[in-house]
Amino acid sequence: MAARPLEIGPYGIRAARTIEILRTERGLAQRELAAHVTALGRPMSNTMLSRIERAQRRRDVDDLVALAQALDVPLLTLLQ
Repeated sequence: MAARPLEIGPYGIRAARTIEILRTERGLAQRELAAHVTALGRPMSNTMLSRIERAQRRRDVDDLVALAQALDVPLLTLLQ
């Protein structure tokens, strides 16, 4: 039997929204932010980023660290 994907909880949804807000405040397209994250060594497509922002894709700590670096914010900012 295939495992069901885990639901994204309220903190994951909040982090997704924060990523989108910070990206738009900086005037970045999803493609641009995904390229910055990839340049930092964490490959990410704009489709992956879109799914992260819509809380349709879980992200791990490595994703969050790279996104925080690309957005030039402390990691904790994405979690608040």
